[in-house]
Amino acid sequence: MSSVVHGSFTITRSWKASPARVFAAFADEEAKSKWFAGPPGMQKLEKSFDFREGGRETMKGKHASGMVSSFDCIYRDIVLNERIVYSYVMHIDGKKISVSQACIEIKAEGGGTKLTVTEYGDFLDGYDDAGSREHGTNFLMDQLGKSVDG
Repeated sequence: MSSVVHGSFTITRSWKASPARVFAAFADEEAKSKWFAGPPGMQKLEKSFDFREGGRETMKGKHASGMVSSFDCIYRDIVLNERIVYSYVMHIDGKKISVSQACIEIKAEGGGTKLTVTEYGDFLDGYDDAGSREHGTNFLMDQLGKSVDG
């Protein structure tokens, strides 16, 4: 029997870096690879990067536990140095576990940048997220902060 559980969260960060630098950390493949690389020890199996409206980004990796996860994203709306809206599907060991939409807002604030991430997720067929998506996104935003303010 199919089922779905809905969830949402918002994460806010402030950094010294300019909005242009924060935006570039998402838009430039080399800059993004410095903070969006999966957990330590993950073996990358596949990766693609096409940052534009309608473009697709994918990452598939094998974790130390042997689990294989995949991220498949389509960019829906991009406003230079201000906003990125994307939807994505996550799979674990080939099973679709969630479909999500996220919005990243980038605003100048006090000589730096205020970043807000808002995400809505649909967790499918018994997958119990138990807050791990929000935890993982917080970890990624901490890594992003180190890469832009470092």
